[in-house]
Amino acid sequence: MPYREDKEFMAYVGRLLEQPSVQRLKEIPHHIHSNRLEHSINVSYTSYRIAKKLGWNARSTARGALLHDLFYYDWRVTKFKKSHAWVHPRLAVRNARKITKLNKVEEDIIVKHMWGATLAPPRYRESYIVTMVDKYCAVKEATEPWRRKIGNRKLFHRRMMKP
Repeated sequence: MPYREDKEFMAYVGRLLEQPSVQRLKEIPHHIHSNRLEHSINVSYTSYRIAKKLGWNARSTARGALLHDLFYYDWRVTKFKKSHAWVHPRLAVRNARKITKLNKVEEDIIVKHMWGATLAPPRYRESYIVTMVDKYCAVKEATEPWRRKIGNRKLFHRRMMKP
């Protein structure tokens, strides 16, 4: 896993990843073909790399992104189904505060990452990164089997078309 080899990234999120409340996310399905911990790490590492490249706050981006979905129910089978986009970020920020001190950027990332499905826009540029990367990762994770199948089909056709 490339993120584990990134010393700076691990310095920012390593202790958070060790927390039992974060590890518990492994048990919760997320976006059909992943679990919530995998998703959170994907969003965190991708967002961190973008923020770092832009010279923005990579530390807060990595931390906020890792904790953006720190809640423990399956939204598809809950009473919050209709209000999930509004409820789960607030639960996540409350859960995150229990395991670490958050700064304003990290809180905004967690609470506003559902912008588009909710009204309040992010306040910080790092929050926009996480919002967009979260959507990208969700689509990528949900379509993984189809993308693999289509990719294999294209590869097969290329082989067959070569003289």
